[in-house]
Order: sequence, then structure tokens, then C-alpha cells
Amino acid sequence: MNAQGNAPVKKWLLAYAVAAVLFAVLDVLWITTVASRQYESQIPGLLADSPNVAGAAAFYLIYVAGMVHYGIRPNQQRATMRQRVAGGALFGFFTYATWALTGLAVLKDFPALVAVTDIAWGVAACSAVTWLAATLLKLGLVRHPSAS
Repeated sequence: MNAQGNAPVKKWLLAYAVAAVLFAVLDVLWITTVASRQYESQIPGLLADSPNVAGAAAFYLIYVAGMVHYGIRPNQQRATMRQRVAGGALFGFFTYATWALTGLAVLKDFPALVAVTDIAWGVAACSAVTWLAATLLKLGLVRHPSAS
């Protein structure tokens, strides 16, 4: 495949890398400042003594791919920023709602406050990462290392 044929793949991978860094930073801030305190006070009996690193890594690798596909859409030139952010917000809503509402449905004493907070976080985080990554990529502030 020629260099031009690889361009969409490189563009997607660059968007993935940018989104992964942004989401990791944002999510670590969220977890350390809000979520861990809320989980410790609201659902202490569900928390592991330490995080499952393999599970967390798998989540981030898969989740960021979803944000890139449904939100950032690096190879869809005609997608507006509004469409991208809406796609990211919906992705965050549906994915976090899946976790939170399942917890509410099947876990004993799972608090509605945790469910609502997690869903709101999913929407906010995916919207912000989508907007920021798409903006950085559009402005050319982040480029593939092989780009001249």
C-alpha cells in the first residue's frame, strides 16, 4: 500500500493517541478528585483492595477506540464539530449508562447518586475529549511524527 493509502490509518491512529492521552489525564483527575471519594463513601463493599490493571488497560484501549470512532471521526472531513461532540456525548452516555444502570439494577444497595454521577461523567468526559482532540487535530497542533 502506498503512503497515500496509509493516510486514513495514520490519521486514525494519531487521533487515537491524542484521545488516549487526553482521556487518561482527564480520567485520572476525575478518579482521584471525585470518583474514588464517592465510591469509598457510597459503595465501599464493592471496591477491590487495588485496581485490576489488566482490566483497566483493556477498558481504556477499547473505550478510546469508541470515542475516536463515534466522536472524533478523523477521516470524516464533512462532520461538523457539533456532530463530533454530539457523537462523543452520546457514546459517553450510552456506555456509562450501561455500567451504571446495570449496577443499579443488579447490585444490592447500589446508589442512584453513583449511577447518575457516572453517567454525567461519561457524557462530560467524552464530549470534552472529543472536542479537544478534534480541535487539536484540525488546527494541526498535533501531527503524525512522519508528517513534514
